[in-house]
Amino acid sequence: MHPFDFTRASDTREALDAGRRGGRYIAGGTTLVDLMRETVERPGTLVDISPLPLREVAVTERGGLRIGALVSMSEAAAHPKVRTLFPVISEALELSASAQLRNMATLGGNIMQRTRCTYFRDVTADCNKRDPGSGCAALRGHNRTHAILGTSDHCVATHPSDVAVAFAALEARVRLLGPDGERQVPFADFLLRPGNTPQREQAIKEGELITAVEIPAQPRPLKSGYLKVRDRQSYEFALTSAAVALHVRGGVIREAKVAAGGVGAVPWKLSAVERHLIGERPSEGLWEAAARRAADGARPLRHNRFKVELLKRTVERQLRVVGGTK
Repeated sequence: MHPFDFTRASDTREALDAGRRGGRYIAGGTTLVDLMRETVERPGTLVDISPLPLREVAVTERGGLRIGALVSMSEAAAHPKVRTLFPVISEALELSASAQLRNMATLGGNIMQRTRCTYFRDVTADCNKRDPGSGCAALRGHNRTHAILGTSDHCVATHPSDVAVAFAALEARVRLLGPDGERQVPFADFLLRPGNTPQREQAIKEGELITAVEIPAQPRPLKSGYLKVRDRQSYEFALTSAAVALHVRGGVIREAKVAAGGVGAVPWKLSAVERHLIGERPSEGLWEAAARRAADGARPLRHNRFKVELLKRTVERQLRVVGGTK
């Protein structure tokens, strides 16, 4: 680990001042500290923002939900409003990491976490995300766990967050505070596809601070849930996952929100699946037909071709569970 300065911000103004001077924000620190140990990250200054009052979970005026950036994963998962309004969020959080990490890690830190790609974390390997222009060792290396959607010739790493998949499905917004004031960014635009600049992962400006994630109001009744497929049941990242939310009224699907994890460079919104569902009556045949669209546009690699079929089966299974025809 390289030497660094450490400061604690007592209020938002102090945090923004330190961030403007190049300080890196830290709260739970469960990912950033690991990367510092491995010398992947070498920040000159860490700014502890844990004293800031960003720990509220509240229902918005229109019936949506706002979760403060410093709410821990375990607190968010257990909160009655989260569990009642959006079970898909609670389930995604409870299937993440270990209980100890969930007690430490924050919602803001979770969506800012960097990839678990082994080549990114090996400072001797070529990685455009870590060292722009060096190449991508995963393209010709062992790429079983890598992405099949949203990739580029410069990077095929997946985004590791589970709850980010739920946020993508529900079309959440990220609330930011920076030197230029407050703004909101749609979650679909917050996490960036690699393109030609895989080192740039979030649409966040220098010195900006995540204050909350806001989920818009959804039509009711809304059934939702999260399915995660992995190599082992304990403390493992997804090979594939599916976040599904369905609004069924009068026996017809009026709204469908579907996203996938473990397969995309970012949490992958499955718009083609959603379009296939809306206006239809739930049935076994519908789930199967809609899920066939889940891998549209996939670019599998040598070792992860199995993810194409696995993704379709994951989405079909979770549609069946949430749709009530399992």
